[in-house]
Amino acid sequence: MTDLAPHIEATRADFCVVACADAWRGDGEVLASPMGLIPSIGARLARYTFSPDLLLTDGEAMLVALDGTVEGWLPYRRHLTMVTGGRRHVMMGASQIDRYGNQNISCIGTWNRPARQLLGVRGAPVNTLNNPVSYWIPRHSRRVFVEKVDMVSGVGYDNAAAAGDSATRFHRIPRVVSDLGVFDFETPDRSMRLVSVHPGVTVEQVRESTGFPLVTGDDVPFTREPSTAELRLIREVIDPAGARDREVRG
Repeated sequence: MTDLAPHIEATRADFCVVACADAWRGDGEVLASPMGLIPSIGARLARYTFSPDLLLTDGEAMLVALDGTVEGWLPYRRHLTMVTGGRRHVMMGASQIDRYGNQNISCIGTWNRPARQLLGVRGAPVNTLNNPVSYWIPRHSRRVFVEKVDMVSGVGYDNAAAAGDSATRFHRIPRVVSDLGVFDFETPDRSMRLVSVHPGVTVEQVRESTGFPLVTGDDVPFTREPSTAELRLIREVIDPAGARDREVRG
């Protein structure tokens, strides 16, 4: 049947939400742990549409449905069991990220005399070595996408490989999403690859905003456009106040 509904124009923020949602595509029944606004909207969109088996939490001890009702109990011990068994997919932020996916949220500058203190390592090493971790970067720049992070908080592919089988068993970085495009590490040396650019963004713009050489194909496509149904869910159900457009400006 032909869709006679009027076309809804997607914003840059909408493209970012859909790109984050796609990180959980095909994951099955795993615990989605989005950190930040756009990843949270993306995880809920994924649950509403193509990943109905995703588990969502209230951030404390409960598994919750999309309407907020409690679906189950997730005490800390059970949460850790899922983490260490690779049954969780986290989407974190990064103050710095390098070509192999090493992430820094701890400090800028040397460890002994940092120029700026950040969040600290937190749970990033455990996250990256025990379950899939993707990243959301709302401001793509050379200050964030760096040749080498000042301190390794989340473990990248090069450091995981150097540590051996115990570090690589569950280590996986499915994707990095920024306000400019989508990236993965599906290259022979596991260095970052540009998968798509958001509409209005050029490949050259992404290269100029990145502090290391990116792997790119001959023809980099645009990021997948949200469907009309997805846009209605984003705008009418998940984020009717439009908070996403305050984080990502097209």
